[in-house]
This record gives sequence, structure tokens and C-alpha cells, in this order.
Amino acid sequence: MSKARWASRDQRVRTGAAVALATLLTTTAGACAGRSEDAPSSDPTHASAAARAAGSDSDSDLPKSLTRQHLDWKDCPKPSSLQGGEGGRPRPLSDGTKWSCATLKAPLDYRKPKGKTIGIQMIRAKSKAKGGHGGKRIGSLLFNFGGPGGSGVTLLPSLAKEYKKLHARYDLVSFDPRGVGNSDGVRCLSDKGLDASYALDDTPDDSAEEKALLGDVRKTRDACEKKSGKLLPHVGTENAARDMDLMRQVLGDDKLYYFGVSYGTELGGVYAHLFPKHLGRAVLDAVVDPTEDPKQSALGQAKGFQLALDNFLQKCAQQGSDCPTGADPARGVQRITALLKRLDKKPLPTATSRKLTQSRALNGIAQALYSKDYWPYLQEGLDEAAHGSGNMLLALSDSMTGRDRNGHYSNAQAANTAITCADSKQRYDVKDVKAALPEFRAASPVFGEFLAWGMLECEHWPVKGTSKTPDVRAPDAAPILLIGNTGDPATPYEGAQRMAQELGPGVGVAITYQGQGHGAYGNSRCVTDTVNRYLLDGVVPSDGKVCS
Repeated sequence: MSKARWASRDQRVRTGAAVALATLLTTTAGACAGRSEDAPSSDPTHASAAARAAGSDSDSDLPKSLTRQHLDWKDCPKPSSLQGGEGGRPRPLSDGTKWSCATLKAPLDYRKPKGKTIGIQMIRAKSKAKGGHGGKRIGSLLFNFGGPGGSGVTLLPSLAKEYKKLHARYDLVSFDPRGVGNSDGVRCLSDKGLDASYALDDTPDDSAEEKALLGDVRKTRDACEKKSGKLLPHVGTENAARDMDLMRQVLGDDKLYYFGVSYGTELGGVYAHLFPKHLGRAVLDAVVDPTEDPKQSALGQAKGFQLALDNFLQKCAQQGSDCPTGADPARGVQRITALLKRLDKKPLPTATSRKLTQSRALNGIAQALYSKDYWPYLQEGLDEAAHGSGNMLLALSDSMTGRDRNGHYSNAQAANTAITCADSKQRYDVKDVKAALPEFRAASPVFGEFLAWGMLECEHWPVKGTSKTPDVRAPDAAPILLIGNTGDPATPYEGAQRMAQELGPGVGVAITYQGQGHGAYGNSRCVTDTVNRYLLDGVVPSDGKVCS
């Protein structure tokens, strides 16, 4: 399954992520001056040349039966198995506002706008602010928390506490992108098949293990084609961006106000490229580097996760004898690589019928590096492993792969593969991986090989990818706020600067968060206040602002 981009694996890792993981763990393991931007500065009379050529920055592209459709908002159901399946209906916000869900009809194929449709599930908490001239309500604020593959319908309510101030003037809105969760979720391997896939050795040491890994890639591909073949050509990021513009129209907003995290920043950049005159205030947090191809992205992650692990080891070392990896961070890396080698030959027992394999341990370690809140779990997991038990690291791995307590998987990983392969033209084979292995090993002795072999993900995929890298050029868009985190393992810091350059002069406004974890909003008061001032009052911060 999707092993090439770890950023896509867990969409729950933001502020309060430890809370989202707690049930699974206990069960399994026993200030700068700004300029005003109240009126968007983009010229509404023209769009970018690329968008005009694509014919996409026009309300007339779609029939009125879609752009003027009525959304039937009702109480939200419990999460489906494709969305993760655990938990009850979303709880009301602290001010008593209830969540409502509806299904948007969108073209399955935007080249045939009057043809078959696909249902996009949405969720909304309306603001109590009044609109109109002089009113406080701004509009709808649309969230995408990453992936590709994350269910916004299940995630937004769990994080809504973070966005209390924004809810004062915005309706909070999110959705399951096409192919994800309840939006015609892509289906591939069964739960039993996924258990076998994630137990497999993802860093083959001999021809037999290499054959088994290639067989798993083929098995996944064939299952996706058999169960979701008609959907696979239509789940790419450009189509998701077009869905967002249809949402804007149906919600009655002149502008799309947007908050994207991780992969959601790529989706936001593509939207800005396609619909520059329709973009209002937009925030991109934990920014994907749009200039990197899949190999470069995987190599960047190898470096990013290694940096995050080194930071964890330094913090752990300060605890002296209580640190399972010792007082020397460099020695700590050696201890972890030695543990992984032992697991490759002899997996550890757990409280379940499944064992902690090398690949599951790598998943678990990576999961814990997404948030500083997870570091105590990683320390406990490494200590357990040193004493012969794999409970905690297995729990972390299950969180990464979307496996619940009953052994059911969400479709996040299937959707991730389908969307990634629909977007990317590159098709890497074993020869490519072996040529790249020395560079990946040098980048990370812990994660390098795993991420290198993950490049096989789209080999012989039944759908051709659309581009080598996403096009996010948007010179006519209003200012977009970008946040880069110096300690981000999954979307390294450099991505924010490169996104700013690609968007165009004066469009991308980048600020820096000097901290740990994946994403900055909610983890830094400075960042949070800066974002809130921009989204609520239109105050664009100075480019280059630094927060800690």
C-alpha cells in the first residue's frame, strides 16, 4: 500500500493528536506590522493564462443543475467503515452549534459535465454571526487536513476546538475528497489482505523478499482496478480542486476561503492555479514542496524524519538512565537500527495475534514523530521493545495505517495510492529503487530504505498520471499565507519557500515556525494569532515573519 509518502498516512496528527490516539493505545497496549486585505487584491476581470486555457475559471463550465443544487443538510451519521468506523456522531461545538452533513453532486468526469455524477460528502457547523453589509460573518471556511486520503468529515469535528475563534465569523466546512471515505471511497485490499501487506518486509534483503514485495504491489494494483477501476481515472487533485469550486458556488460564496494542511496545501495551490479570481483568504500549513517529483519528495522525507528522530533522541537523552536509547543521540540511532535488524529476523510478540515486524515498527516510529505529543509513546514503545514486547509500537503503527480495534481499516491508504498515482506521471521500477538506495541510506539510516522501496507504489498502475509535479502558478491570486515548520518530518521546511516562489511574486507570504511536529497552527500561539488575524481581519503578515 501507500508507502512512498508518509505525510499521507495519518491525517489525525495535529494539536491534540494524542487524544485521538488514546483509545487505541489503551486497548492495544494495555509580531509584525501587516497590510489590510479586507478586499482581495486580485483583479476579478481576468484569470491566469493557464486557467483560461483550461477553461476552468468560469462559472459557466457546469450546468445549473449542479451549480444551483440544493444541499439537504441533516444530522451527521456515525463514521462509516471507509471513514474509520470508530466513534459516534460528532458532538456539538461549545456554543451549542450542531454539525450537519450533506452530499454534493459533482461530475465524475469534468470533461463531461452533464454526464455521470459522484457524491461528495460534506460537513458543516454554521456560524451564528450575521452576514450582510457590516455583518460579522465572512463566509464558509473550507478545510482539507491532508493525505491524500484523509476524511475531513470525521476529522473536522475532532479538531473544531482549535478553530473556535474562526467559527465566530466563518461556517466551518470540510469534506471527504472524491475517492475518500463516503465520497465513493476507493476500495482495494480486504482487511485480511491489508494485515498481510503491512506485515510484509518492505526493505527486501534477498530475491525472495523482493519477489514478495513486488507481488504485494501487483496484488494491491489488481484489487484496486477490480473494485474501483471506473473511479480511478477521476480521483486526482485537479478534480478535487474543481469539486471545491463547485462547493463554493453551491454554498453561495463569491470567494473560496480555505485552510489546507500537508497534502491540503498542494490541493490549495492547485485550486489557486485553476481558479485564481475565486480564491479569497487561504492558509497553507505544513507546506508540500510543489517542485519535487515523487523520488525527491521521498528523499526529502527521509531527511525530515531522520531530523525529527534525532531531535527526539536529543530530548530523550536529557533524561539519562530513563531514556531507552541512552545518553548519546548518535548511539541512540545505532540502537534503533539494531532493533530493526532484530525484528527483521525475529518479530516481537504483542498482546494481539499479530507480531511487531520490522515494517510495523518503522511505521510506529514514524507515526510518533508527527507530533511532539507522541514522543512519550515512542519512548515507551522503544523501552517495551528493549524488554521483548511490541505492544506500543504496534498500536502506533495501527494508527498510522488506519486500523481500528476491531481489525477494520479505513480506505485512507487505498485512496492515497489511487490519488497519488492519478497525479504523478512517474512509474519507478526495481532498477530505479536500487540505483537510489545509496542516496536514501545516506539521508537516513533508519527510514531511507523503507522510503526508497516505497517508490514502487505506482508501478504498472492502470491509470496514467497527469503531471511530473503539480502546477500551482497563480500570479493573479490574492495573498496566500504559507507556514513552514523547521522541525516538520513529513513536509520539510523548504517546501513553504518553494511554494511561495511557484505561486508567484506577492502571492505566497511565508512565515516560519521554529518548532517540532507536522503543522504549526495550534502548536504556536504566535502562528495561531497570525493566522487568525489574517483570516478574520484580512491582515497579511510581513513575508519572512518568524514564530517560535
